Amino acid sequence: MSIVTFYRGDPNAPKTTRPTHLGSNVIITWQGKILLERRRDSDTWGLIGGGVKKREQPIDAIAREVWEELGLRIPKERFVKRKVYDEPARIAAYQDGSVWKMVIVLYTLELEQEPNITISAESREVRFFTKEELKDIEIVITHSDLVEQWFV
Repeated sequence: MSIVTFYRGDPNAPKTTRPTHLGSNVIITWQGKILLERRRDSDTWGLIGGGVKKREQPIDAIAREVWEELGLRIPKERFVKRKVYDEPARIAAYQDGSVWKMVIVLYTLELEQEPNITISAESREVRFFTKEELKDIEIVITHSDLVEQWFV
């Protein structure tokens, strides 16, 4: 059961009820494949990441999120900041009525070897995908353009 619905560029998206939410996400690659998680909150595939806590920098947030969601301790210096996505049309609407505009700070991380991943309670599944395999899965709408742009 989905507890969140995501919108991107949808004129019918609900109006925000909360302050803008700053998040950090990362495109993790290994052998030309991209790592995605199948989220428990929406049963769709998305990038690893999450919210930036108060008094936390986005780079620290992504290192923390990778540890929490994958069990991987990666020095923050290994993450490469790529872009900030701040257009107002990225929305997350939760069952409790809270609706957030999302600003995403996107990082990349290329792994030299296959990681030993521990899946967190936030994920149903985590796996690497080729570009071709992405056509067969549903990617969170607020991440789909980030993933598509990576393979251009």
